[in-house]
Amino acid sequence: MTPEADVILYTDGACSGNPGPGGWGALLVNPATKKIRKLSGGDPNTTNNRMELTGVIEGLRALRGSKRWRVRVVTDSEYVVKGMTEWIDGWIANNWRKGRKSGGDEVKNADLWKTLHELAGKYEVSFEHIRGHAGHPENEECDRLAVAAARRAAGQA
Repeated sequence: MTPEADVILYTDGACSGNPGPGGWGALLVNPATKKIRKLSGGDPNTTNNRMELTGVIEGLRALRGSKRWRVRVVTDSEYVVKGMTEWIDGWIANNWRKGRKSGGDEVKNADLWKTLHELAGKYEVSFEHIRGHAGHPENEECDRLAVAAARRAAGQA
């Protein structure tokens, strides 16, 4: 059972082509007050996985103050959830390399994984996977934000 959260961070990423113009969207929701803060951004040449990671990173960066927030990250990205709950300890132990041998390939998006790991360490963070495009209102809103940001990044505002 996930501990009660001070903040629920909903995120999504989108990319038109992979690589191609991409965007991310995030909603920071205070469950007590129901206050919602919307965030989004884009990159003209990126990948979907980079945008999924960036949404979580930017959501965590947006937390204010020095409080050790309890954050529940809700995302449709299995890549983010598995990365932070199953794979990251092995990557760190292998110096950000895949496999048991330190000579393996570098973990893709290691720069973002390192940033996310550092930010998550400042807070009490849990990760929850939900199905994408399944009518989840906050996920659908994050998708709209991400797609709009990807369009802006592509110059199609």
